[in-house]
Amino acid sequence: MRNFTKALTLLLVIGVASPVFAEDAKPFADAKEINLLNLLPPPPANDSAQMKAELGEILTIQVTRTPEAAARAVADAEENVWRFSDVIDNPKFTKENLPKFSAFFDRIVETEGAVVDPAKDVWKRPRPHLYSDLVKPIVPLSKSGSYPSGHTTLGTLMGIVLSNMVPEKRPVIMARAWEYGHNRVVGGIHYASDIEAGRIAGTVIAETIMTHDDYKSEYEGAKAELRAALGL
Repeated sequence: MRNFTKALTLLLVIGVASPVFAEDAKPFADAKEINLLNLLPPPPANDSAQMKAELGEILTIQVTRTPEAAARAVADAEENVWRFSDVIDNPKFTKENLPKFSAFFDRIVETEGAVVDPAKDVWKRPRPHLYSDLVKPIVPLSKSGSYPSGHTTLGTLMGIVLSNMVPEKRPVIMARAWEYGHNRVVGGIHYASDIEAGRIAGTVIAETIMTHDDYKSEYEGAKAELRAALGL
């Protein structure tokens, strides 16, 4: 029994000393520093012509998207930098091979939520499937407001940061970031104007956090680790 207790204690100590994971990551900025309510126009009114047009676009995509496009949208429901694996196109682009890079992008993910969620809570734009029961999303549902798109904000932010680390692949990285956002419309969970606002928000966040000292220091370490792994 005494040996079991010692073993259990050792496991607990190891657990406490384990690396920082995404839920422990701290954002580089928040809504107090980047107030999207002062930077973005409000979303289209529920009874507006634009709202109806955007709903029509979603319904059209719903009946015309290919199985391949649908699968891509479902896969892009994940919110992490590893969705860019297809354009980085290197077997060493993995979380296991890139611990500094991974921890850095955990903070990028947390930054999106810290900036975007408060604005969503104010605008409370209804998701397409809550606005019309004709919309049948193929991606996980969300209880948060639709505007701006957090996924698109994050995809844009990740694309900008990643393309700065690997400028040799900037065109394909940014094209992938744009696809990542559009796939939220393909998936039936966002409107086109949510995507547009998310791209603006992601760009503003990137421009802001690049001035922070903690961002600069962690960015350089993550970039060096990535480029070494990729052989660049």
